[in-house]
Amino acid sequence: MVKPCYQIISELEADNSRLAKEAIIQENADNVELFEGFKMALDNLYTFGVKKVPSHAGPDGQGLPWVAFKELAHLLYTRQLTGHDARDAIELALSASTQNEWNNWYRRILIKDLRCGVSEKTINKVKKNSVPVFECMLAHDGANHEKKIIGKKLLEPKLDGVRVLTVINAENKTVIQFTRNGKILENFSHITQAIEQHIDLFERSYILDGEMISSSFQDLMKQVHRKENVQAQDARLMLFDILPLSEFKSGSSVMGQRRRSHMLKTFKHIFDKCGNIDIIDQIEIDLDTYVGELEFKEFNKTAIEQGYEGIMIKDPNAVYECKRSHNWLKQKPFIEVSLEVTNVEEGTGRNVGRLGALVCSGSDLGKEITVNVGSGFSDDQRNEFWIDRVNLPGQIVEIRADAVTMNQDGTYSLRFPRFLRFRGFKAGEKI
Repeated sequence: MVKPCYQIISELEADNSRLAKEAIIQENADNVELFEGFKMALDNLYTFGVKKVPSHAGPDGQGLPWVAFKELAHLLYTRQLTGHDARDAIELALSASTQNEWNNWYRRILIKDLRCGVSEKTINKVKKNSVPVFECMLAHDGANHEKKIIGKKLLEPKLDGVRVLTVINAENKTVIQFTRNGKILENFSHITQAIEQHIDLFERSYILDGEMISSSFQDLMKQVHRKENVQAQDARLMLFDILPLSEFKSGSSVMGQRRRSHMLKTFKHIFDKCGNIDIIDQIEIDLDTYVGELEFKEFNKTAIEQGYEGIMIKDPNAVYECKRSHNWLKQKPFIEVSLEVTNVEEGTGRNVGRLGALVCSGSDLGKEITVNVGSGFSDDQRNEFWIDRVNLPGQIVEIRADAVTMNQDGTYSLRFPRFLRFRGFKAGEKI
């Protein structure tokens, strides 16, 4: 006999053990209603457009069939029921239900909170692909993948804001914003309402990926989840990607990055009508060329001067993947200085018997700098440079760092210095 879903939810709620919860779900793996309800409640993109759903205080109704509740949920999802009509339909469904089935099952689906300690990942572990998982594309740290920063790349500044995914649903004429983790954002209604006014200009459903910025990052963070006295009218949505909603749901786009960037620009006239929406500037370079290297350095220099958080480096042919991907790399702005090697230090630990650091000094960026450079070397370089250490003092070395810093005694050093190359030596040439 199939258990009532409200009873299964109560069992899940009563046991805090993850393994016990998984066992309960497994025992009821053939319960179609249960897994359909799981999907409606836990699929972030399946929304009902209602903020308050009353509890059932009695008396019990005769019971509401699952098929009747599914019809109500569909009408709410498609926004065929809104406002007072939605409220009246929910109250009618409540009166037909028993307290148990409404309070412990139907209502929890509508408020999208099952309150029993299970997530979509828990359910999918028991029964694969039962509930869509909300995931967006994330970048790797470029400092850990420098060998991938080659060839043709798209560059754009990395803004200091809040990641926001804006879902434009042409089916139910809604615009809803989410955090990168799938939590609904409701405090930027001046933007969502503006898009809704022009939603008929979108021929299909899309997801816009971007960063919400304000005059102050700290002020913006105060407004993101505030329940009352929201003051976010100066927030602007800075877009860097777009893809059809159906492709986002499938986990991957069809078009590559360059084509998606072009498609995003074709909607600029709509964004201009909305106000408070801009597209982040982007350039394409070829890092396999000398000109491309110069452009990369200049773009990075501009990012520093304009106070950006960093830069994004993207593969122009890569698809949008709903996961962390090497096709997007983030990199902090950096400086490059040329200093003279004045001494060589042996390493410690695993680097005993080979190079530990180069002691460097000289004048660059208008400052007298002295710094120990102990990172950026391969194991082979540490061995080779240590063998030839007597020849290193006097050589000019190029160093990459985050910034110039002032020591307490007024002298200057570098933050996170990394060895790049010896100036004047050919690639691969032995010293």
